Amino acid sequence: MATQMATVDGGRVSVEDDALQQLTSTIHGEVLTSSDPRCAENPIYNKMNQRKPGLIVRCTGTADVVDAVNFARERGLTVAVRGGGHSVAGHSSCEGGMVIDLTRMRGVDVDPEARIARVQGGANWGDLDRETQAFGLIVPGGVVSDTGVAGLTLGGGQGWVRRKYGLTIDSLLSAQVVCADGVVRKASQTSEPDLFWAIRGGGGNFGIVTSFEFRLHPLGPIVGFAGVFYPVRDAAQVIRRWRDCVVKFPDEITSAAVSITLPAAPELPEPVHNQPCLLTGGVYVGDPEEGMKLMQPLRELGTPLADISQPMPFKMVQTAFDPMFPRGRYQSYWKSQYLDTLPDAAIDVISERMNQRPHPMTMVNTFHMGGAINRVNPGDTAFPERSAQWLSSIDGNWEDPRENEANIAWVREGFDKIAPYSKGTTYTNFTSQADETSEAITAHAYGEHMKRLRKIKAVYDPSNFFRLNPNITPA
Repeated sequence: MATQMATVDGGRVSVEDDALQQLTSTIHGEVLTSSDPRCAENPIYNKMNQRKPGLIVRCTGTADVVDAVNFARERGLTVAVRGGGHSVAGHSSCEGGMVIDLTRMRGVDVDPEARIARVQGGANWGDLDRETQAFGLIVPGGVVSDTGVAGLTLGGGQGWVRRKYGLTIDSLLSAQVVCADGVVRKASQTSEPDLFWAIRGGGGNFGIVTSFEFRLHPLGPIVGFAGVFYPVRDAAQVIRRWRDCVVKFPDEITSAAVSITLPAAPELPEPVHNQPCLLTGGVYVGDPEEGMKLMQPLRELGTPLADISQPMPFKMVQTAFDPMFPRGRYQSYWKSQYLDTLPDAAIDVISERMNQRPHPMTMVNTFHMGGAINRVNPGDTAFPERSAQWLSSIDGNWEDPRENEANIAWVREGFDKIAPYSKGTTYTNFTSQADETSEAITAHAYGEHMKRLRKIKAVYDPSNFFRLNPNITPA
């Protein structure tokens, strides 16, 4: 007997049972064929991309990853890499190929004296926050605890402390990478420096990161948090005031303005139940009480529906958005773009889109950037966008697959209306891929860095083995 599997050239290949049995006996984790019911465990985030791989290799360590890479490369198999499984573009799975799954590799080790965290490639931000917050430390990361550390980091990584501590990649000290040839390399400033440069923003193009080493920063466990719900009909006025407010804030405050409609839930104030809202949020790095005083203007932008601002555990802040991003429930299509300024005309477009959302869980977001992000030289990492002050993201989320075409079109229309005010650059972690080409996505994401990235790709992955990503083709 044999298993038919997809190959990188678009064909099929027969993988004999003897070969699978040999792989199974070698791997310390699990080797699952498509008929195994365990394949349905722990679904990936985006229901639009629920593909059926021919084989899933659940690795328990770097050696398993090496064996899986060698097995797939020798047979020319299509390969997807799954860290947290939160890729909105669907890169965590593939149809008929092999998924190299790191979700069993979730270890986190914290050295509080050296302020260093070592994190396996399958960990998520909840795993990392739990360990680091025990010592009042953090790695700058995402805003949803279920997000994978690997995917978010490799795409740059931004969250609630970005203005004070920068992007996630700005705290990356080193990484252990299994490259396409099956060789394990350490990437750092002094070891494989080109590879280290490339993985800081260049995505999963250059190998599978099985562990990261991060510099830690002081924060918490209690932080000052501002969270105020305004009626979305007031968005144009509130966002103008929010803009004028946050540009005066110190780097210790990171803020965002998000439109959302939340279902009734005991933990939410009743006035916001099933009501279209504009949520303005902020987190302060420093003394919580001082932060509450400094963020008071966020609570006075209009007449609120509810105000949940208070000092609270940072871990609670990090999980507050989790209910909005359940695994395997929503069809999702997102697009993002950076802006240098946020003029009134752009705010008018953003507020209009907030009031026209086709589904309650579709979000129209504006993130205040700047601060520490801007103080990194654009050439120091593969992530080139170091001057923008704002990030606009439209996160289309809905349930009925019959509405895919209409919802994708709505997100694209909004993106196009905001585009006249943008820099023409995008954030790959907030970018879906439907019928867009990888070339178009990477051109907007990497710009002038593409030439160097393609040269590095040619060194570490000349056959483009790792191609299910915002793909950089080898020079």
